[in-house]
Amino acid sequence: MSTTTKYAATALATALGVTALAGCGSSDDASGTGSSGGSKTVTLVSHDSFDASDSVLKEFTKETGYTVKVLKSGDAGAALNQEILTKGSPRGDVFFGVDNTLLSRALDNGLFTPYEAKGLDRVASDVQLDADEHRVTPVDTGDICVNYDATYFADKKLDPPASFDDLLKPAYKNLLVTENAATSSPGLGFLLGTVATYGDSGYQDYWKKLKANGVKVVDGWEQAYNEEFSGSAGGRKAGADRPLVVSYASSPPVEVLYADPRPEKAPTGVATGTCFRQIEFAGLLDGAKNQAGGKALLDFLISKPFQEDMPLKMFVNPVAKDAALPELFTEFGAQAAKPATVAPDKIAEHREQWVRSWSSITVK
Repeated sequence: MSTTTKYAATALATALGVTALAGCGSSDDASGTGSSGGSKTVTLVSHDSFDASDSVLKEFTKETGYTVKVLKSGDAGAALNQEILTKGSPRGDVFFGVDNTLLSRALDNGLFTPYEAKGLDRVASDVQLDADEHRVTPVDTGDICVNYDATYFADKKLDPPASFDDLLKPAYKNLLVTENAATSSPGLGFLLGTVATYGDSGYQDYWKKLKANGVKVVDGWEQAYNEEFSGSAGGRKAGADRPLVVSYASSPPVEVLYADPRPEKAPTGVATGTCFRQIEFAGLLDGAKNQAGGKALLDFLISKPFQEDMPLKMFVNPVAKDAALPELFTEFGAQAAKPATVAPDKIAEHREQWVRSWSSITVK
């Protein structure tokens, strides 16, 4: 969550399981086959957090004649594992939700049929990590970052941390909660951010110092953000006492969106020097029964209507350069100028080793 979209799953309480998203202009019969003999249903396999406005999906149906069916399959890792197990006989036509931390695994297993989506010229080149072969299409980005409780730091007359280095300072001792890198997507992203910042030779020493400074590790984002973090609505209700948490750059807008009454300022902020950039991709599954519909859907996922719908549905950033962000994001969101990144092939090669080393330091 995919990590960024995991936040959306909790915030919006999206339905799990198989969801048929019917639109206008479809000529499906009960079997999903139109009178022309070709399937008029295109199946999108995704993690649980995929969400889109009905009006946007109906527009896709109106334009193409295809109705979208969404098959939700757990978190991003679990969904990808299921597609690897059914390789060549996929459960759908398009897979959405593999991110840069898992991309090499998907590509190495040959899950996708190459397709260059229409409109890729509108997508920033730095997120096109498979530009030579077009096995996947970038759809969204999101940053995993430390969030802070603005009220806590104002009351203490203490500046919130701004960087990974700051988190080691005595002023922030026993203030940070993070997720387990072995079980949580944001936890893994935060670990990768430290690897990118301090290198293979330095990240272990960093985590030893962070542990000595009182970092708390919990299993997942839900517990960290809604039970341990004092800045979230859930944390305030739970009496949480940690004013720093690993979450997302999009978390402050969500806190504003669901607050009643709506505050003038977000109750939380983002330490933009601690961010790791996630990129989510979609691809045409090898063996897809409806390749034409799958290609049309990939085109649509980077179209302006879908890209502008995503921020307030999945709390992620569009990759299309002509897609405008909603005011909620521009007013209350944070943008990391230089988020940390690690090449997907390097992640694939070292991920298990990094997580094992991290676990030996922090989880004892």
